[in-house]
Amino acid sequence: MTSNADAAIAALRAGYDHLAPIVRGLSEEDLAGPSGAAEWDVSQVLSHLGSGAEIHLATLEAALAGEPNKGLEFNKTVWARWDGSTRAERAAGFLEINETLLRRYEDLDPATRKELRVDMGFLPAPVDVATAASLRLSEFAFHSWDVRVAADPAAELHPDAVPLLLGLTGGMFAWLTNPAVLEGREAGLRVELTGPDRVLGLNLAEPVKLGDVPGEPDGVLRLPAEAWLRLVVGRLAPQYTPAEASTDGAADLDLLRRVFKGF
Repeated sequence: MTSNADAAIAALRAGYDHLAPIVRGLSEEDLAGPSGAAEWDVSQVLSHLGSGAEIHLATLEAALAGEPNKGLEFNKTVWARWDGSTRAERAAGFLEINETLLRRYEDLDPATRKELRVDMGFLPAPVDVATAASLRLSEFAFHSWDVRVAADPAAELHPDAVPLLLGLTGGMFAWLTNPAVLEGREAGLRVELTGPDRVLGLNLAEPVKLGDVPGEPDGVLRLPAEAWLRLVVGRLAPQYTPAEASTDGAADLDLLRRVFKGF
């Protein structure tokens, strides 16, 4: 039986194997060009993914050795080194360290995948391998899209990541949303997803949150699940919105784009 840890690790591998040949083909001009992350060029996204992989690997190794998390000061030295790298060094470094992290995860035996607890350094308690790998998957999937969309405006999140990420989105609303833009307005929306098929209830209020699907919604939002995830993290600008996305009533995409400020 495939565990949640197995699924997250497999999705990380699939996403990386999709992204790696694209990164290898990037020119200096490509690396300097804009990415899907508003404030970063493509090389800066790869720097973020690479430094994140290095920190995540150190975190995993510490857990395996029974040692404490290396802490913020260690992280700062990693970020500074990557920030000081050339664009080409960022791309090459990302490919190397992310492969190393993946192989470390893939080498974990079933018992370790089930029993190990990992101190992430920013959570109140250590988490299991499934959670640790899923957190990396969330970071990787969205920033991988940031890289790929630079050359392909129709790029989508990797399909292996989508079902796993759907279970994480609700927990991120507190820091991904800006309910102030609602200016006191409230609405209960029905959100209909495809690929995989899901129906969600979205409460537009203070705070914005997922809830029961309203029997008589104020509006309906219909879109692919991967596009919903990109909306939640602020990556569904009009030029990146699939043609099949549709809305009724209070489910106004322009408003939702402002509510979900993303990162």
